[in-house]
Amino acid sequence: MLALNTRERLEEREELLLAPFASLSRESRGRQHPEAEPPYRTAFQRDRDRIIHSTSFRRLEYKTQVFVYHEGDHYRNRLTHSLETAQVGRSLARMLGLNEDLIEAVALAHDLGHAPFGHAGERVLDGMMREWGGFEHNRQSLRVVEVIEHRYPGFRGLNLTWEAREGLAKHHTDFDAPDPGGYAPGTLPSLEAQVANLADEIAYTAHDLDDGITSELISFRSLQEAPLWDECYREAEEAAPGMPARLLCAGAIRSLIGRLIVDCAGATLAALEELGIRRPDDARTAARTAVRFGPAMAEQFQALKDFLSQTLYHHYRVRRMEVKAERVLGELFSAYVDDPDLLPPGFRAHINGTAPERIICDYLAGMTDRYSIREYQKLFDIAEKF
Repeated sequence: MLALNTRERLEEREELLLAPFASLSRESRGRQHPEAEPPYRTAFQRDRDRIIHSTSFRRLEYKTQVFVYHEGDHYRNRLTHSLETAQVGRSLARMLGLNEDLIEAVALAHDLGHAPFGHAGERVLDGMMREWGGFEHNRQSLRVVEVIEHRYPGFRGLNLTWEAREGLAKHHTDFDAPDPGGYAPGTLPSLEAQVANLADEIAYTAHDLDDGITSELISFRSLQEAPLWDECYREAEEAAPGMPARLLCAGAIRSLIGRLIVDCAGATLAALEELGIRRPDDARTAARTAVRFGPAMAEQFQALKDFLSQTLYHHYRVRRMEVKAERVLGELFSAYVDDPDLLPPGFRAHINGTAPERIICDYLAGMTDRYSIREYQKLFDIAEKF
């Protein structure tokens, strides 16, 4: 007899199919505000759905990854990056027997707190907020899901599970400095959060290469300095000889992502055995993170990231964008601090219980690139309408 998959059946399927060290929805530490769980979704599936339907998630479409939105329609933004991170994370989850829904939730939410104009915007806000606790986009992502989003009548925030919030609090890549706060400080993140961390690195490295080539900020001659890319490109040439460079580059990107995922899965499986990780909490108390590349791939991958840092992230065209970000966000911050009445009423209402500078920071961090540019024009261009 046919029947719908209830939450209980989905939870039983997790227990049957996932590895013994995977996080199970049924064993979640719960939510900050008690809620009855839905009848046809697990707790982590509900987390994912709440993130996708949030205002902050939609705004990621117009937040810079490397290129500002008006530089072209085909470059990645924070939204496409988050989707690509989730896709890589899901692939690793299936190979390792981890909880795909939890990885997807952390991956989709990990950039919700990112400022406009990428890491340049983050540096500006951190500098302006130094006297009031600074600004770091992982902490801001956590603040978004715990405080800033307001879609439900009984509480502020999205009321995600403890495990999803822990994944945000402990998110760590080359660009991030995690602050676990009250989320089991002194311990490592779950295996699912570790996968989301490495999936983030794989996604941004691969798509920044792709965008750098498309924009011609990265030349084919300079790419020869990156052995891992050279191997992937030769593999694409062998698979499709005589094809245009555009198609070969796309093939090389696919090859790169595939190699990184397969190497990570194999090295992680070996690390799980070496570290004696048998249950979910074993990963938190292990001597080191289990989700990793093998030594040879880790060295090649680091060389590729170093190459991107030298040729793309410090390119003069990217630096020009950073200078604009510094001016736009810096002057907006100063204007709002000097006169908080310039803020929208919804933000002014929160100043009574929180330092004005933090509310101003929340407002600026939530802006898209184009909204912050328009706001700058409205405040400082006398010809603009109010």
